[in-house]
Amino acid sequence: MNFPLLTVTAAVPAVGAILTAAVPAARRTAAKWLALLFSLATLALAVLVAVRFDPSGDRYQLTESRSWIADFGVRYELGVDGIGVALIALTALLIPFVIAAGWNDADPLETNSSRWRPTQGFFALILMVEAMVIISFAATDVFLFYIFFEAMLIPMYFLIGGFGDRAHSGSDENAAAQRSYAAVKFLLYNLAGGLIMLAAVIGLYVVAGNFSLQEITAARAAGTLDMATNTERLLFLGFFFAFAVKAPLWPLHTWLPNAMGEATAPVAVLITAVVDKVGTFAMLRFCLGLFPDASKWATPVILVLALISIVYGALVAVGQRDIKRLVAYASISHFGFIIMGIFAMTSQGQSGATLYMVNHGISTAALMLVAGFLISRRGSRLIADYGGVQKVAPVLAGTFLIGGLATLSLPGLAPFVSEFLVLVGTFARYPVVGIIATVGIVLAALYTLVLYQRTMTGPVKEEVRTMPDLRLREVLVVAPLIALLIGLGVYPKPLTEIVNPAVEHTMSDVRQTDPQPEVEAAK
Repeated sequence: MNFPLLTVTAAVPAVGAILTAAVPAARRTAAKWLALLFSLATLALAVLVAVRFDPSGDRYQLTESRSWIADFGVRYELGVDGIGVALIALTALLIPFVIAAGWNDADPLETNSSRWRPTQGFFALILMVEAMVIISFAATDVFLFYIFFEAMLIPMYFLIGGFGDRAHSGSDENAAAQRSYAAVKFLLYNLAGGLIMLAAVIGLYVVAGNFSLQEITAARAAGTLDMATNTERLLFLGFFFAFAVKAPLWPLHTWLPNAMGEATAPVAVLITAVVDKVGTFAMLRFCLGLFPDASKWATPVILVLALISIVYGALVAVGQRDIKRLVAYASISHFGFIIMGIFAMTSQGQSGATLYMVNHGISTAALMLVAGFLISRRGSRLIADYGGVQKVAPVLAGTFLIGGLATLSLPGLAPFVSEFLVLVGTFARYPVVGIIATVGIVLAALYTLVLYQRTMTGPVKEEVRTMPDLRLREVLVVAPLIALLIGLGVYPKPLTEIVNPAVEHTMSDVRQTDPQPEVEAAK
């Protein structure tokens, strides 16, 4: 029997979560190092997954299949294509930085608080989310995917509601109420999407007789599974609704600014750079794979919603006064680009969308974590409370600038490649949509540069005059992310080689080929 590498990759952070939670209350530092150690072990396993994956080999590799709930045809089936490998690697890469950045975020305010274990709980929940996300990226049984798609909401709920941002302008009671509201809103929105998806999962089983993604797609390709048009469309809508909430797509996005605003900066990164990627990944794997005809039927409406997300998110970001909420609305705009690339139904668009998932995760992590370091020094999330930071903390300001430039997709940084591919792929099939989407690029430059100008340049405000620059731990968190942004911006080939074959399979699922450019005959 082959070594169950995918299971072990997901099991290591889960075991780490249990052991971290069991560390005695007084040994908070030991719990932090233990969580970091398990996250690094998971990263090493994710690298092994990437090394063992052969882009020219079978579509799904490192597969595992065992009977689980035999009476209902549910199997424990795992397997990764190039898209899954890239996103597992992104998840495993970001978690050590999330843990290191949040090193002191969950320590109790009372130094003699040895009866409680908030620190242990904080890091254990992060590791548990990592385990569930990795399983979600590897699951090829629809029911197995659904279980972890929903289960990850529980630790995220406690991370948002129980470990909120301490930089709050109101009283402690008001801050707790805001955190509770954000956590409940996050949970209710995603549970609603999940319940609708559950009905669609059951409907899929009634139609197909099993939950295996590979068997269903093979049967559809062979013509042995005939799904009525209306049935396929209803099932597609059930799946897509849940993924659009998670993504998030306008108008199902309103939980994200609340959640990111009230969470600590590392948890905000966990939300938008890791958890939300499950939604866009699932659109590629399940919506297009299981329901190709319905996906093409819904494409015009989805492209309109994606365009609204792009322009609306960027416009609202321009007017934000809160740093973290600005990054949240910018992320809504970026997710619009990802979804537009997926449903452009071109290889460039889908390759760009997958690269966008990875590059957005890295760039958002860099910007949000530096913003978190900035906010922790001043104790305020309001843009107006800053000014002249670059004169007193030049390293902080410089890393903040690079993270911001990556967010606006500056050429030479990783997000530019993915955004360019998305726009080229969209323009090839839907030129009007591609042209309108470029408005988001202009607005991104506006909100990013205005944010930097108002916080980092100008006269030094009295409250930031004694602000310290980045410490060694914080530099070690940010520097690798900046290096990745530059490296993948200059040389994205390692990612594209893994992703492109998986995109070709997806294009085959929906029976689409790239439109050929029209060339006028020479006169």
